[in-house]
Amino acid sequence: MSDNFYKAFEDQFRGSRELIKGRLRAYQPFLENLRTIDPNGQALDLGCEWLEILGDLKIQASGIDLDDGMLSDCRKLGLNVEQGNALTKLSQQADNSLVLISGFHLAEHLSNADLQTLIQESHRTLKPGGLLILETPNTENITVATINFYFDPSHLRPIPAKLLQFLTLHIGFARSKIIGLQESADLRDSKQAPSLFQVLNEVSPDYAVIAQKSAAADQLGKFDQAFDKGYGLHLDELAARYDADIQNRLGAIEIKLAKLWKLLAPAIWIKNKIASNKK
Repeated sequence: MSDNFYKAFEDQFRGSRELIKGRLRAYQPFLENLRTIDPNGQALDLGCEWLEILGDLKIQASGIDLDDGMLSDCRKLGLNVEQGNALTKLSQQADNSLVLISGFHLAEHLSNADLQTLIQESHRTLKPGGLLILETPNTENITVATINFYFDPSHLRPIPAKLLQFLTLHIGFARSKIIGLQESADLRDSKQAPSLFQVLNEVSPDYAVIAQKSAAADQLGKFDQAFDKGYGLHLDELAARYDADIQNRLGAIEIKLAKLWKLLAPAIWIKNKIASNKK
């Protein structure tokens, strides 16, 4: 690929840096107690997506990315970044040394073996109570899974959310949460009935698995509220709302037909009676 292809691609299809920063603030409930693990704890971002946000939250962070074009804006902002391989960087970290590891739209670029290695190395590297955040396109969104995912020629395959969650738990994380991201704000109101188009297109287009390493109960308890909350719009929810709306519409039609029948039935009876008497 040509130089700076990936930065140009990201600018075209993921949006501006400011837009991405706004989206990443959805993770703030999980970050609010991160410094209770270690006030001076270090974070590593595999892709340099949100170093500014972490800085705003007083979390010391560094980032790594293979694409020099993606790093250029970070360097202009004076952020702590380097060019290199994410798995190599992780393998160089000491045991129990980080409070947060994040990878945004990285997992879908990795083979299954490399993805498992990333999760294993993250588990080894994180301090007790530390978080791993992996964000990727959501296969529950039918348009994303069948069309949008393939816009990026470097994507290998979509990853179902429950598979990624299973990998984190299988490798040893204490708990793991699937959260939906970037869904339509209008549809968050559960009273609004979605159209068929919205069922197919407006399930959360991205999701993340947030996994937490084992720690003392009181330490994990500080994150309970974030882990217990619901996030995003899921296909089964939107489909159920669509079906309920169809049933409500059909029910309303049946009621109107029943009322109309009550009005017309006497006239039809009289008409039939007259016709019968003429025979």
